[in-house]
Amino acid sequence: MKVNCDEKGIEKAFQIINQGGIAIFPTDTVYGIGCNPYNKTAVERIYKIKSRNISKSIPILVYSKEIASKITEFDEFTEKIMDKFWPGPLTLIMKLTDEKLKTSLNLKEKIAVRVPNHKCTLGLLKKCDMIVGTSANISGKPSYTNSDECFKDLQEYDIFVDGGTITSGGESTVIEIENEEIKIIREGSLTKEEILKL
Repeated sequence: MKVNCDEKGIEKAFQIINQGGIAIFPTDTVYGIGCNPYNKTAVERIYKIKSRNISKSIPILVYSKEIASKITEFDEFTEKIMDKFWPGPLTLIMKLTDEKLKTSLNLKEKIAVRVPNHKCTLGLLKKCDMIVGTSANISGKPSYTNSDECFKDLQEYDIFVDGGTITSGGESTVIEIENEEIKIIREGSLTKEEILKL
């Protein structure tokens, strides 16, 4: 099922995610695929659709810093980074404190979290609080910014939220912060220099 990126489409996607379904949606970087992160069966389906190795963890998207604080632990320095770059193309790897998510997402200590800067995704997150938010592509293949290509190439999801073509500087930059030291895990559209200009 394909829906537009409007109030009606977002409501439909929310209902499907709530019922354990899989949605593809636009973000500020690339098209993402997601589900309710607490639904282990839905999470396993995403791994299958992407042909992703189960040993590779998947990130989640949250609506706000406040939602992130309910499931993770972070210090004041990390909070400053969040305030500057969220919503935006920065993924933070943080200590996971939610035991249920450790089980459903097959995680031990840490989780990758981001607040995307996209009206449509934020509209969906406002209803869901958080969703699994990994790139909607087969593992190892390029991510999609074109909705038609993404819709045509991927199979077995439940709803596609069409946001047209995404113009972005590429995927999010992934960082981990330890004792106020920033470690770049994946260089994306934000450089380390930009992040350090606090």
